Amino acid sequence: MHKLYGRDLITIQDWSLSEIEETLEVAKEMKRVRYTNQYKDALKNKTFFMMFYNPSVRTRQSFETAATELGGHAQFLEPKTMRLREKGKAGETIEDAAKVMSRYGVGIGIRILEDAIEKYGDGDFILREYAKYADIPIVSMAHDKCHPCQALADMMGMLEHLRDVKRKKLVMMWGYSTMVRSWSSVHANLLISSMFGMDIKLVYPEGYDLDADIMNMVKDNSKKSNSSFEIISGNLNDLKKSLEGADVVYSRNWMSPKRYDWGKDKEIEMANQHKDWILSKELMKLTNDAYFIHPMPVDRGNEVEDEVASSKNSIIYDIAENRLHVQKAVMALTMGNL
Repeated sequence: MHKLYGRDLITIQDWSLSEIEETLEVAKEMKRVRYTNQYKDALKNKTFFMMFYNPSVRTRQSFETAATELGGHAQFLEPKTMRLREKGKAGETIEDAAKVMSRYGVGIGIRILEDAIEKYGDGDFILREYAKYADIPIVSMAHDKCHPCQALADMMGMLEHLRDVKRKKLVMMWGYSTMVRSWSSVHANLLISSMFGMDIKLVYPEGYDLDADIMNMVKDNSKKSNSSFEIISGNLNDLKKSLEGADVVYSRNWMSPKRYDWGKDKEIEMANQHKDWILSKELMKLTNDAYFIHPMPVDRGNEVEDEVASSKNSIIYDIAENRLHVQKAVMALTMGNL
């Protein structure tokens, strides 16, 4: 068994840089030999449970495909149909559910964020409760604090196109949308990019601060990798200045820290004050012919212009494909027979 066998993947920070690099190497090889039989038995006759508190597009598709290509099966579960205990309702506890599922499958993926939780941190708590009681790996398929598989796919894509990301400039910018998105993918990308030594500028309008604890982790990662991390809460002029010389631009909407206090309608009202925060073709001219990345789904016409999202420098489809390969690597290493 591999040294990662049995390990949880709840946030990308839970794994060391060397463990992440090894996982990406396995994913790269799996991508190269995808249509051979090299890894067809890595999860032979094994079941991976997928618990979706929230809907998804690529997450379900990529995990099911990953399990199939490894010779296993991914079972789709909706917690609302599982008679689990909820606030004010009787039902099965996490302890009982986790212990029983451990008798049936080899891993449990959980997706819980945004409208599926009452306050920030609830999703992370639920994943860690499952990890506490399960005898099999718990994998975050996106929760309120992190989306580790997206982080792996992002880094795989950037390495494919930049070759070396050390000291390359990444601009993470807030993009306008009324979708009120979680911090999950943004946190994950900042964590992994800082671990790999990218110089990061995080730029957003006033009022869109991210999780302070996660930001401290990013700062620590940057110190360890001898790179830089700057947070800029400002205006469009600050954004333009930050974009100068960028190698990668990530334009993504995210919620304010008050989202669960004042509700979604207030969030949309707040976002509507910043409709000009859109990554345009003109803004991209300020960069070093930068690549555009995004976890998808892209809110075209709001977060980013079509001309940018569909340009030759957009690598969003490469990254989306890489979700399949990194998840195959994670599953094979933590649950399979590699």
